[in-house]
Amino acid sequence: MRTFVLGIAIAGAILPSPAPAADARNGERLARRWCASCHLITRDEKPPTTEAMPFGAIAHRPGFDENRLAYFLLAPHPKMPDMSLSRAEAADLAAYVAELK
Repeated sequence: MRTFVLGIAIAGAILPSPAPAADARNGERLARRWCASCHLITRDEKPPTTEAMPFGAIAHRPGFDENRLAYFLLAPHPKMPDMSLSRAEAADLAAYVAELK
């Protein structure tokens, strides 16, 4: 029994824990800070430009995938500022966009 309990404790320490859920509220704060000058980030705003796709339209694109968006946000892209987001921040921002679906 003692060996079993020790084995469970070791397994718990070795196995990866599930990633914390993304925080869409923090994603909205990040969107207001980094994205609002070019993107429509909520449904009730007027678009700041015609060049950048509204977040709601991004969320409704066929094949939209929150994880792919988070990965996309980690690397700088032309016409977008280098936001230097952490993985958690990129996931938060993607979770916010996904909520607009």
